Amino acid sequence: MSDLYKKAAKLIKHSKKTVAFTGAGISVESGIPTFRGPDGLWSKYEPKILDIDYFTLNPKASWEKIKEIFYDYMQNIKPNKAHYFLAELEKENLLEAVITQNIDNLHQEAGSKNVIEFHGTAKKLVCMNCFKKYDKDEIDLNDLPPPCPKCWALLKPDFVFFKEPIPKKALEKSLELAQNCDLMLVIGTTGEIQPASQIPILAKQNSANIIEINIEKSNYTDTITDIFLQNKATVASQKIKQNLKGQS
Repeated sequence: MSDLYKKAAKLIKHSKKTVAFTGAGISVESGIPTFRGPDGLWSKYEPKILDIDYFTLNPKASWEKIKEIFYDYMQNIKPNKAHYFLAELEKENLLEAVITQNIDNLHQEAGSKNVIEFHGTAKKLVCMNCFKKYDKDEIDLNDLPPPCPKCWALLKPDFVFFKEPIPKKALEKSLELAQNCDLMLVIGTTGEIQPASQIPILAKQNSANIIEINIEKSNYTDTITDIFLQNKATVASQKIKQNLKGQS
């Protein structure tokens, strides 16, 4: 296994353009549960609260659960060593960008500058009528559903709900990065969510090497992955970090 970390470090050190692609697994160690699985959020909450049609028709009921999950519970969540590792790689010019499926803003809090939020962010709210955006801290979430201060229409979290399209700029930038990178770090994602799951596949189709960090095998492991580091994101990232010190 130590040889795999050495190989991973060597690839990162000598890559011309490395891109990270992260999913829920990178934030689990910060205390954020995944959506799926026996302990996932959908084992406790109904997925329909994030269905855009249900939300539009039942904004108060949806918002009560959304506030509980994304704003009350996750308010004091902090980045972990894996988030900081990616921020350090970027600072050392060893990482071009992070494409994340997460909406938790932890990459930015860790210091990453070039973050493409594929599914949007919980940090902002957007008006469904005038489309003005607000930082979540500007809005009183004790008054549900929250109205837009400008036009009094319904505000929703600025992340992608079921049946909503991926934000155009995020999609275009992600595709561009996947097509032009020569190495992709796939961290904490199973590869089950469309269309995000196609990003690493596109990178592989354009001859990129794939380093995967996951606790369990994913849809990528036996198909496109070149180096599979089966470990927690925090542990694997620190092992790579140690091996990078020995790279010339």
